[in-house]
Amino acid sequence: MAEPNPGKVVPPAGVADSLGQAPQVAAFLSAVGREVRKNRAKRGMTRRQLALASATSERYLAQIEGGAGNPSVSVLRAIAQALDLPTAALLPEQGVRTALGAVLDLLAQVPEKELPALTKDIAARVASRSGADRARRIALVGLRGAGKSTLGRMLAQHLGWPFIELDRRVEEDYGASIPDLIEMAGTATFRRQERGTLERVLAEHEAAVITTAGGIVANPETYALLLRHAHTIWIKARPQEHMSRVMAQGDFRPMAQNRQAMADLVAILEARRADYARAEADVDTSGDAVEQSFAKLLHSVGRLLGEHAA
Repeated sequence: MAEPNPGKVVPPAGVADSLGQAPQVAAFLSAVGREVRKNRAKRGMTRRQLALASATSERYLAQIEGGAGNPSVSVLRAIAQALDLPTAALLPEQGVRTALGAVLDLLAQVPEKELPALTKDIAARVASRSGADRARRIALVGLRGAGKSTLGRMLAQHLGWPFIELDRRVEEDYGASIPDLIEMAGTATFRRQERGTLERVLAEHEAAVITTAGGIVANPETYALLLRHAHTIWIKARPQEHMSRVMAQGDFRPMAQNRQAMADLVAILEARRADYARAEADVDTSGDAVEQSFAKLLHSVGRLLGEHAA
């Protein structure tokens, strides 16, 4: 049997035996594995990429994701750093007493008949804080291959607004392509650069059509910033169409040389689905000609912009 690569973290001896001694420990480790796997998928990283970024053996990472590994704090920290997350984010019990957790606890005490009125109050408060600021910005989110760039350009031309591809702005600001940026400085640096670029775009443009990288949802703060300051629309399609369109473009990123490309794409979509669904509207481009998809988009934009529509 081949020895682990030098410098790679491997599981301590006796891990498999110890897991069988306490069902609650096994359940906890299984939950940790799910968090690692979910966050890796959300970022569009293969297991090999995460293993390299965290200096963890790919075999051990597979064991962790499957709930059969018992990572030390240092290993979990390395994995979290590679995912640009705080270590606590990979612990299934983290965040129970956060502000959101406290709000949920309070909501559980509210009589069900009062919830609709409370929902309206919350919605009105959110709208009053952000509605005016995002009234003349449209942001398109979703996986690559859904049609964001094509539809975004058409929409910007229709409205007479600037068209901004956030990735291209990041490349201009950093002076390197996204793949080179990630390879040289890491995913965490790219995400920081992405947030800074988005902040500048929002400050410079009161009206714009913005398209984003599919992985923008992997950074909760950046995605929240986008949701607050732009009417956000999820452009989506069936996984098979995402794949065929990316291949037709001659760009198989981020799944080059990965024989499990379709399975990874489905996992990425599932991991991001709930975040994409936070958008105010969605447009499904599956099976549509470009003109049909654009008509759907115009309908959604008209509903969102209301009196501000061109």
